[in-house]
Amino acid sequence: MIEGLPMRFGDDGLPPKVRIHEVGPRDGLQNEQATVPVEVKSEFIHRLREAGLETIEATSFVHPKWVPQLADAEELMPLLADLPGDLRLPVLVPNARGLDRAVAHGCRHIAVFASATESFARANLNRSLEESLAMFEPVVTRAKAEEQWVRGYVSMCFGDPWEGPVPPAQVVKVCRALLDMGCDELSLGDTIGVATPGHVTALLRELTTAGVPAARIAVHFHDTYGQALSNTLTALRHGVTTVDASAGGLGGCPYAKSATGNLATEDLVWMLQGLGIGTGVDLARLTATSGWMADRLGRPSPSRTVRALTGADTDAGSHPNSHKEQ
Repeated sequence: MIEGLPMRFGDDGLPPKVRIHEVGPRDGLQNEQATVPVEVKSEFIHRLREAGLETIEATSFVHPKWVPQLADAEELMPLLADLPGDLRLPVLVPNARGLDRAVAHGCRHIAVFASATESFARANLNRSLEESLAMFEPVVTRAKAEEQWVRGYVSMCFGDPWEGPVPPAQVVKVCRALLDMGCDELSLGDTIGVATPGHVTALLRELTTAGVPAARIAVHFHDTYGQALSNTLTALRHGVTTVDASAGGLGGCPYAKSATGNLATEDLVWMLQGLGIGTGVDLARLTATSGWMADRLGRPSPSRTVRALTGADTDAGSHPNSHKEQ
């Protein structure tokens, strides 16, 4: 990394700080062909914390049949017990049984995964949209009664591979239902990466009109068409201050084959640093961590920033200028 770059030039209408919701260990690794050893997952999360990330989505308490890459959730959580108590370690829970498992491991932050479309609800949850919301309601109610923080993911907010365009009003209806259940935060998912800045603005405006404040919204963009950063900047201008990203650009969606990788955390941090927006993240440490994980996965990181800072087009993390902790 060249000292002093990126140069910092602020811009009007942007927040002074952004909270990055790191999804690499869960959303990133769940889409891998091979299962990553639990010890590697634990070290990945520890390294991400050392890089300054304050929210790291750890795993998912789903049935191993559906996401075998995360079947080791019960083994992983005890390995994270030494992490600081102020670190948020959300876990995904699909139903009441998943919540039971999360509670048994002392998880204080959970997430449920809803859909804005009928087709994806049936593909992902084997239920209709209304049935899936009905399934989540007792889960969220119980979690709030036990003073847990609850995030509601809403997938297919901008387009669906089966249904095509998704009307903003349809997304607003699902978001409103999740908020009314008691969710503390909503993550708007561009699952197949088709959003554009104008579409993002239109949806956020409709949510505001429906009484959903920007402070309760996070954005989760995939970079299928190279729009993730421009869409993120648009959301920040609307007042959103929580952005989902995945270290090294890992991830996709196992139930939507057209969904490519998540917005890379390093690419996001580079942009935010250039805008003078605080994240608390050490980019050099983060880049080293993604290079280290790319080596474990046996392929280069798709993150442009990781490649630029490590000089690694074919062998991630091997460049002599890479961070020492690699």
